[in-house]
Amino acid sequence: MDKKFTIPFALTIVAAALVGCSSHKVKDENTKPSPLPKLAQSKQLVPVFSQHVAATNKNDDLRLRVAVDQGVLFIADPKGFVEAYKGKQRLWSTKLTKKYGLSAGVEAADGIVVVGNQKGELFALDQTTGQTKWTAQLSGSIISPSHIQAGRVITVSNDGNVYAHDENTGQQLWTYRLPSVPFSLRGQAAPVQLDPNHVLIATANAYVYGIDVISGVPRLQRRVAVAEGRSDVQRLNDIDGDPVMMGQFMVTTSYQGQVTVTDLAQQQVVWSDDASSNQRPEVTQSKVFITTTTGKVIAYDLMSGQKLWENDQLLRRNLSNPVLFGSNLVVGDFDGVLSLIDPDTGNLIGRSNTKGQVSSLRVIDNQLYVSTQKGALSVWQNR
Repeated sequence: MDKKFTIPFALTIVAAALVGCSSHKVKDENTKPSPLPKLAQSKQLVPVFSQHVAATNKNDDLRLRVAVDQGVLFIADPKGFVEAYKGKQRLWSTKLTKKYGLSAGVEAADGIVVVGNQKGELFALDQTTGQTKWTAQLSGSIISPSHIQAGRVITVSNDGNVYAHDENTGQQLWTYRLPSVPFSLRGQAAPVQLDPNHVLIATANAYVYGIDVISGVPRLQRRVAVAEGRSDVQRLNDIDGDPVMMGQFMVTTSYQGQVTVTDLAQQQVVWSDDASSNQRPEVTQSKVFITTTTGKVIAYDLMSGQKLWENDQLLRRNLSNPVLFGSNLVVGDFDGVLSLIDPDTGNLIGRSNTKGQVSSLRVIDNQLYVSTQKGALSVWQNR
């Protein structure tokens, strides 16, 4: 097995700061999180449901996202449980593993629920009963959710292999080996659908591959970001946020790289702007929203790349991915604060609170699903 050294995201920030300041001391005011500004009027979200699972390691911030299918909520607990809820009613709870727990978020579709762990074990459960349908052993740890498409379960292991398993039997149908990198952040973008026949796989060397779901043959290969620097840390250029498709346009972000919009029909970059992010962008038919590693929230015009606004009131607050929730743009931070932003102006207009650093936001069926590092899983709606 090829070995790849993974670096916790917080450590790369410290290392990059040390490289950049060498003989100069970093001022305290430049390292402390920005205090939350006072708001004259404050919108709030309405909590609908909450559940607590085991916390994740502070140095290994895994995005244990939830999944919803057919109105049922599926939750993975790092201690090895998977649970299903209908409203506030728990339908079932299944213990999958004792020693290794679970390290990747849930994916649910086509009647199955899929999760993985650090040992590289992939589990598929029946959505109705919670019974295990099959298990598979991968060559490396699984730290990002799988993707279910065209009867295949597509999973990326942390050693750079992409796997396809039959969703009904668990039979391994193909593998594809991604280029190896000596160093990367502790993270991995999840596979996402490109079109009915292809899946997008983003890598730690700033490439995105479009792979045929049935055959495993790559049909697309694009480099979407470039990082500069003399040290290995300065040249880290991972794509940890999931790529987003909007029609023929692919939107990507990268650490120490760029936010890039690529026209896949024309096979060319539409625009690119320097911005370091390890989070999934939020994309509409006219706008792109990103959160940067420094804590800025930025909005761009999708077609031209013009910067529409930039909010720097949440600097150094370890922001989550941004999501559009009703008429609000929502981001979470290290302190469990959900900040509401006007997507047209970038102004802060409200906030709500959960517990622990927000690691994942998802909007499904007009509800906001929040996961935190402390294991607080909550569902919210607009007031």
